[in-house]
Amino acid sequence: MNVGVVVIIFLLVLSFLGVPIFIALGIGTLVALHMADMALIVLPQKLFAGMNSSSLLAIPFFILAGSLMSRSITEKLINIANALIGQIKGSLGVVTVLSSTLFGAISGSGVATASAIGGITIPAMKKSGYPDEFATAISSISSILGPIIPPSIPLIVYASVSTVSVASLFIGSVLPGILLACAIAVYCLIYGRKHDLPSYRKSSPIEILRAFKNGIWALLMPIIILGGIFGGIFTPTEAAAVSVAYALFVSGLIYKDLTWKDIPQVFVETSISTATIMMLVGLSKASSYVVVTSGLPQQMLEFFTSITSSKAVILLLLNLLFLIIGMLMEASAAIIMMTPLLTPLLPVFNIDPLTFGVMMSFNLCIGLVTPPVGLCLLVCNQIGETSLSKTIRTMIPTLIISLVALMLVTFIPQLTQWLPSIL
Repeated sequence: MNVGVVVIIFLLVLSFLGVPIFIALGIGTLVALHMADMALIVLPQKLFAGMNSSSLLAIPFFILAGSLMSRSITEKLINIANALIGQIKGSLGVVTVLSSTLFGAISGSGVATASAIGGITIPAMKKSGYPDEFATAISSISSILGPIIPPSIPLIVYASVSTVSVASLFIGSVLPGILLACAIAVYCLIYGRKHDLPSYRKSSPIEILRAFKNGIWALLMPIIILGGIFGGIFTPTEAAAVSVAYALFVSGLIYKDLTWKDIPQVFVETSISTATIMMLVGLSKASSYVVVTSGLPQQMLEFFTSITSSKAVILLLLNLLFLIIGMLMEASAAIIMMTPLLTPLLPVFNIDPLTFGVMMSFNLCIGLVTPPVGLCLLVCNQIGETSLSKTIRTMIPTLIISLVALMLVTFIPQLTQWLPSIL
């Protein structure tokens, strides 16, 4: 048996048995190295090489910034959105989408967005008379905007295992993220009018200004991060460090929602999340070495080319593959596993690596709300305390919207390449 296949089999089987993904990847790599009579010292060497990248420093900084600001900005972002559109039927659904988009521009994490935004908007929607399953479904699907809107942790991981720069991926994911956010917001308005959902009185100009005044420091954070990256003022890694300094300043000195007692807990949570991701990325370097030297990518290329020579068909097959994998595996792990396998396909079928990265990340993020893994779905469903089956049924239209947006990203490369080409 091809040792590259052994790595994948061990990863899938052990993951299904509940073994942490980075441990499953390490065990699979060790077994494959032994079967191929390779020196086992390759594992620690490649592990260190995989983590020895300056671009990966952005991950702990963005996670830390998101954790710090989630204690201060979530409610203020929601208040701003509510002041602007609260008078429209279904407005709380749109508020959830907008708040998730803004928070995603800080944290880069779907689960963090689900817990931070959903933890406030789901109870608010239920209290206002929204159906429980609708409140949970909208919060769930909106949370995937977190890792789609830059800064995105899955895109940083993809950059670490490919030749595409983090900055290009961030810029390329802006339009797809906005496209999905607008589409879901429009659906909320249509649903609100159709089901006569409650609305609030129109906020006066003074109330809108007051909401912006209270939340201006929160709104400035994504502007500083993305504006600095897109304007060439600093790199994504430097932007991540700036975001932490800004989060500490705003949370501790401006809003004063962060106390000295909170900081150790925030650092512990960030350290755990960072260690898990970094071990996963480091071990992926070793597993990728085994997979590539086994010749499996070339066999995959021959398999796909034997099926069809059509670029459109290949893109559809890749999307189907990613949708299935996204249902079963966390996005970063799937990116690490599949990128070395599928990279040889890209030049053969003239697929741009930037578009491929955004497409794969977008696709796998949909897996955050699809069973059996569906971490964001499970988090929001726990907050909403409703039936999982009802939530999934209610979420089907937004899933279809997400798939349509995915097809547009897949077959209209200008959506991902236009902004990077002009910046």
